[in-house]
Amino acid sequence: MRQRKHVTLLLSFFLLFSTLFASMAAAQTYTVKKGDTLWRISKNHGTTVSAMQEVNQLPDVNFLRIGQVLQLPDGTVAAAPAAKPAPTQQAAATSKPVPAPKPSVAPAPVATKEPDTTTITILGTSDVHGNLYGYVYEDGKETTNNGLARIATYVNEVKKNNPHVLLLDNGDTYQGNILTDDIYRKKPEVMHPVSVAMNAMNYDAMTLGNHEFNFGLDLIKRIEKEVKFPVLGANITTKDGKSFVLPYTIVHVDGLKIGIIGVTTPNVPRWDGEKVDSLSFQHMGETVKKYAKELREVEKVDLLIASAHSGMIAEFDEDGGSDAASKIIEMVPDLDALLVGHMHIIVKDQVGQTVVGGPRNLGRDIVRFDLTVKKEAGKASVVDRKVEVIDMTGYEPDQKIRDIIKDAHEETISFIAGGGGAGEAGGSGGLFGQASADFQPENEINGIPEGKLRDTAVVDLINKVQLKATGADVSAAALFKDTSNLKKGDITYANIFDIYKFDNTLYTVKVTGKELKAYMEWSASHYNQWKEGDISISFNPDVPGYLYDMFAGVDYKIDLSKPAGERIVDVMYKGKPLSDTEELKLAVNNYRYSSGLKALKLVSANRDWESPRSIRDYLVEYIQEQKVVSPEVDNNWQIIGIDLSSPYRDEVIKLVNNGKIEVPYAKSLNVNELLQAGIIQAK
Repeated sequence: MRQRKHVTLLLSFFLLFSTLFASMAAAQTYTVKKGDTLWRISKNHGTTVSAMQEVNQLPDVNFLRIGQVLQLPDGTVAAAPAAKPAPTQQAAATSKPVPAPKPSVAPAPVATKEPDTTTITILGTSDVHGNLYGYVYEDGKETTNNGLARIATYVNEVKKNNPHVLLLDNGDTYQGNILTDDIYRKKPEVMHPVSVAMNAMNYDAMTLGNHEFNFGLDLIKRIEKEVKFPVLGANITTKDGKSFVLPYTIVHVDGLKIGIIGVTTPNVPRWDGEKVDSLSFQHMGETVKKYAKELREVEKVDLLIASAHSGMIAEFDEDGGSDAASKIIEMVPDLDALLVGHMHIIVKDQVGQTVVGGPRNLGRDIVRFDLTVKKEAGKASVVDRKVEVIDMTGYEPDQKIRDIIKDAHEETISFIAGGGGAGEAGGSGGLFGQASADFQPENEINGIPEGKLRDTAVVDLINKVQLKATGADVSAAALFKDTSNLKKGDITYANIFDIYKFDNTLYTVKVTGKELKAYMEWSASHYNQWKEGDISISFNPDVPGYLYDMFAGVDYKIDLSKPAGERIVDVMYKGKPLSDTEELKLAVNNYRYSSGLKALKLVSANRDWESPRSIRDYLVEYIQEQKVVSPEVDNNWQIIGIDLSSPYRDEVIKLVNNGKIEVPYAKSLNVNELLQAGIIQAK
């Protein structure tokens, strides 16, 4: 009897321990749910990405399957179910749960000598703006020095000579030409050609640029689903503080852990307004500092890279530097490399220990960082670092990349030939109409656009269409490209894209006469002030041409003898001086409304109407109705306060046009300075 009690007692203990053991075992696993990322799971369970990767033998930390059972590292306790993740965090779906791999015993270390040093090469692109093929669709011509296909040729060349190569993109990749803006962003049912090309090139990560937000958040969700690499934006959160996309990724190369943080300019709401109302954009430097600490101290990365879609200097926040890449280095001096972009200029520098690089736009350049790392006693240190910016002139496009996007490329050309009225391919039998003559006069001085020196037919056409579509009193429009023109002859969609580069919509807003004049003053700061001896007009490099609007519905003069802010004079409306209190309805594009009128507090009222279609669509419709359009100029504005006459003027202009003197775009040709420099001789 006593023996039976002992057996019963032993069985009870056995069942109790079995139950406890089973409970503990159950607590050491996690089943992947839709929207999970390894980073989020690790954070929720008090462990690290690298520990989760090691325990589960995951070859790629960036991709999980729904239903996959993950083992949690020893010592962790399964956390309470996390709040449902943001819907934009994508994971590859599968219909059946995938069991966790069985833990295996690590093989005994092979007694081979670890190399003293290894070189990691990081290649970076930025601001490709959809230029995949190396082709200008509005001109119908192949290029000779740009495009992602040329970049691919260089990448392949580097990878042949160096097995340790990472490829990063800095954003502004899915917007910028007819292929991206007018065709494939409207075809969510097919894979975007940009995604196709980037997947084929095996990118390791992409940072969102500001132009990725132009078409709303659905495009970004689509990008995340399509690409085989992580999409980063550490300083972008939902209103409840959750990450909108991944803040960083970790890549393993030759035994080294490399942390890559992506941030984008926080000025996106200035340009895209309501499209990003559900998001918050944080200070770039503070964000990188936060995640750099986590990567260094928790994830124990060996190298730390940041990709910031911004320029080095502040664009708007001069005091706080939230939009300046230089602030990132100041706040995180232990960065090994920083990839920048956004400003379309070459950056090649080293600040402290950080090498910094940025390319121009359209795939004209690729940035190359070479980090030589010494591995000793389990620690890695960078012993040499270099940065180069490689010009793509002389590189032939990679035919494999061209072949995989050939159909998209040819469809775009067909779309142009077919017209595509109101944004739909094949809508006008190949033509919208005809231009009876050129809409822009020839430039007197090479490189100085006549379209910004006087009223011309191109901007007058845009403003006329905007007034017609809205019934507004006043309209504002810019010459986005200095070379924009409607040439005599047939008009196709390529011509429309040429004179109106961006896929903007049209707003109307009530303004007072005082507000309108303030807006006009802001616009006129595009010019440099005229000084004695100047025989040409030049432009302020800090106020790019796409910010310079010309106005219809009012007559006015711009006095360039005066400093910026005091130039707009003699403003007339319906034949009378415009009073400060008069109310007008203004037609303006959505970008200018958000980034100019509201961001700079030039206008107090809110928009009261938004067009259901793009401004390009209205231009197409107008030309189709007219069949033949002629260049018409009402000469409602002019530049005054200058005297460009000089006995030397013809001689100096000839020197410029013959290439003997640099084009005077940002600095006027000044006779007194040219005489003093001995470039021309006194008569």
